[in-house]
Amino acid sequence: MGELLLGVDVGTYSSKGLLCRPDGTVVAEARQAHTMDVPQPGFAEQDADGVWWHDVAAICRELTAQVSVGDRVAGVAVSAIGPCLLPVDADDRPMRPGILYGVDVRATHQIEALEARYGRDALYELGGMRLTSQAIGPKLLWLREHEPEVWARAARFHTATSYLVLRLTGRHVIDRHTASHSNPLIDLARLEWDDRYADGVAELERLPELAWADEQVGEVSAAAAAETGIPAGTPVACGTVDALAEAVSVGVVHPGDLMLMYGSTAFLVLVTDGMRAHPDLWATAGATRGQYALAAGMSTTGSATTWFRDQLGGGPADAEAFGRLFAEAEDSPPGSRGLLFLPYLSGERTPLHDPDARGVLAGLSLAHTRGDVFRSILEGTAFGLRHIIETMRESGAPIRRVVAVGGGAASRTWLSIVSSACGMTQQVPERTIGASYGDAFLAGRAAGIITDPDALERDWVRITDEVAPDPAMVTAADALAPWFRDLYRGSRDAVHALARWQRDEAIGAPTPTRRDP
Repeated sequence: MGELLLGVDVGTYSSKGLLCRPDGTVVAEARQAHTMDVPQPGFAEQDADGVWWHDVAAICRELTAQVSVGDRVAGVAVSAIGPCLLPVDADDRPMRPGILYGVDVRATHQIEALEARYGRDALYELGGMRLTSQAIGPKLLWLREHEPEVWARAARFHTATSYLVLRLTGRHVIDRHTASHSNPLIDLARLEWDDRYADGVAELERLPELAWADEQVGEVSAAAAAETGIPAGTPVACGTVDALAEAVSVGVVHPGDLMLMYGSTAFLVLVTDGMRAHPDLWATAGATRGQYALAAGMSTTGSATTWFRDQLGGGPADAEAFGRLFAEAEDSPPGSRGLLFLPYLSGERTPLHDPDARGVLAGLSLAHTRGDVFRSILEGTAFGLRHIIETMRESGAPIRRVVAVGGGAASRTWLSIVSSACGMTQQVPERTIGASYGDAFLAGRAAGIITDPDALERDWVRITDEVAPDPAMVTAADALAPWFRDLYRGSRDAVHALARWQRDEAIGAPTPTRRDP
């Protein structure tokens, strides 16, 4: 009987799944599209059952229907956006929509309150990172203050992946990488829950158990089997967030390996030789026992290009819109004819940690074309990535190779712009299927089917292309990068005032008056 591994990933705007053999050969794929809810500026939510579980169940039914006679699903793993916050009641039912990861910036005041109470340095020493919009702790405090009935009745607090594992197995468990973002409730050095700063945030008994992403944490229950088509008793891996699963999918598993994920957001995972921390980054656990990583993320990269396409480039129904926009960007020279774009359309995560940052287009004139503006968006994301990579190097962690993955990695134009801005060559794997492929590998590890430590690099991942810096682009990038940083600093006060205006307008408050810095 042939063994098949099932991996499913739930992303911000779509979910993907696949079946593959233990040697990485893909047998079948499936996809579901969904949306993200933005009930007001700064908020980002999704329905846990209507989106997360719906997509997983639908994809699994589609894939299991394609299992041939003589084959069987021998292991399953899921990944999802994260870290998110989802309270569930005593019957494991969601009590509200899931509050998403760092693109949801509602807990700004709670971050300030926790830092005032315990001290920024003390929180950083415990959790290996500052409190930011990516952190679960402040969002728990927001829930307690703004929805006290939900907070009081919640039996457990989950993230997206851990909720999906709960639906599959009935167990409350979370991987240590995702849990690393639960500060101030986790000790990063020990990689265990810690209650020294938990007062007023959440009791530790309401948090899931901790495990590693490639550990088996249960089996598919009879109820889950009926909804998904996966045979009851199939081993289930702990799983992890989409970005770490994507890093696994392209072989980013050794110290010095850096994954650069081009998605709706950008996410970077650098595997490190032991715990490395930087106050402007996220120090986390890795995928496997004892492993650490440095993680970072930009809030709007692919979503910035999607916004431009939808508003100014033909719209989502135009199948050729992106092709035209990238062709027009190719016709614009390095530097976009003197345009600079700050890609902070939904605040910014690392290394700024500024939820009130917003997009800025500077240098615009009547001579500029649509292609110039679109190229400036691509270059703006590249300068943001350059800022992150320079910050990673400040931590002392070496970067030995960079692997590009995600939907944006299909654009050689974008890859070349980023390689040139960051001064590094990016490797491109033959397969850039994404996190679901990494999930399938984790499923094989958890089920005990993949035991060879070299199997990932030998059988699953093949590097087929490299994109090196372009000298002409390097010259323009080196000239513009300092101005990129200056533009953020110089426009920050005005942009923050506009962000306040946006929030006030959303709640019907009077138009604010100008305030001196």
